[in-house]
Amino acid sequence: MFGGVSFMVEGAMAVAVGPDGLMVRVDRAERESLLDRPGVAEQRMGERVMGGWVRVDAGALAEDAVLREWVGRVVA
Repeated sequence: MFGGVSFMVEGAMAVAVGPDGLMVRVDRAERESLLDRPGVAEQRMGERVMGGWVRVDAGALAEDAVLREWVGRVVA
């Protein structure tokens, strides 16, 4: 569906890993501020914006600590 591997947390998809980066479930209240971070963009399915998700480019995940932060966000 997303061209990658997805991981579930408590029965809901939380993060998907693809060749270009991550698709990450986020709190809708935090979403807008997260879009200001480098390498983060709206997640879209065709023309539709997926409101509870963001896309994190692979280049923004070069540091292990940054990857841990994003994965930790969806697990929390």
